[in-house]
Amino acid sequence: MSSSHGHAPPSDPSSHPPSPLAHALAQNRAWATHTTNTHPTFFKTLSTGQHPPILWLGCSDSRVPETTITGLEPGQIFVHRNIANILPPTDLNSAAVIEYAVAHVGVQHVVVCGHTACGGCTAALGNERIGVIDAWLMPLRRLRAGMVAGWEGVAKEERVQRLVEANVKEGVRTLRENPNVVRAVRERGLMVHGLVYDIATGLLRELEVEDVEGEGVRREAFGVE
Repeated sequence: MSSSHGHAPPSDPSSHPPSPLAHALAQNRAWATHTTNTHPTFFKTLSTGQHPPILWLGCSDSRVPETTITGLEPGQIFVHRNIANILPPTDLNSAAVIEYAVAHVGVQHVVVCGHTACGGCTAALGNERIGVIDAWLMPLRRLRAGMVAGWEGVAKEERVQRLVEANVKEGVRTLRENPNVVRAVRERGLMVHGLVYDIATGLLRELEVEDVEGEGVRREAFGVE
């Protein structure tokens, strides 16, 4: 007589779907094999160094993978991502990435990219305590405070979108004042861009960001040697 009375029989591990990580690792092996078969020197070339022409400063949102949405490949974009693509001038994390990409890697373009339906911007438009992220979202709340006067009768979704765009433009202005960027603009024509990705369509749109100060003023005020 079985001693397992009252207990379900052990399940077959093979009957369970793989964990998300196991699936990701399997997909990686398949991708690496396919890439090697179609481009035999691809990984060997990557292993010798990187020369990406673009620095991408984006949001951590899983729906906005920069290489995928631009149709580019590994080695073509240098990346820094954080919640809501915020670029405080005093943030050492993003500042280190910008310095390395601009002054040492020698990127030709710097991109700040926000996106529709941004959770960080949505949170900054609310008044609920979240936690440590509240301090991180403070720059968005400052932008919100300066926009309130024009929001009467504006739907919540449109308010989020306006804050998304204002945040990208603020990021572009911060970049233009970065000493490494100021120098690279002067010496080799580095270009700074502000983009918004529409999750519902998959399309990127470039924003016009007014240059109030002008390059000469920025050289005088923010350039260091």
